[in-house]
Amino acid sequence: MDEQSVREHAQDYADALRSGDMGEAAKAMSPELQRNMGSVVAMLPLPLTAATVESVEMTGKAYVAVLHLVGDEGAIRLETRWKERDGKPTIVEASHQPEEPPPLALDEEEPAEAET
Repeated sequence: MDEQSVREHAQDYADALRSGDMGEAAKAMSPELQRNMGSVVAMLPLPLTAATVESVEMTGKAYVAVLHLVGDEGAIRLETRWKERDGKPTIVEASHQPEEPPPLALDEEEPAEAET
């Protein structure tokens, strides 16, 4: 298992989520996660309109792939931890981080204070 194979599996997983094929998405998950798939699906802003792999990094004995998932109900970053199981990259943990709202636009000029 290397970064490229994890990236490919993560993109396949993201594509399955975007297309709504939860059966295909489940194939990337460990049996433990498959049994708790409802909690993973509950994190997602379904239906998804975009799903991309934002990053893949080696962390200790696993890889962490961060997916950027956009849907009608907002956007999240789904952090997935991948380990080799049965000779292929498999998601063993998943957690999400809510997308930060865009910063408010600040006017260049300070408003004049009213005199009292």
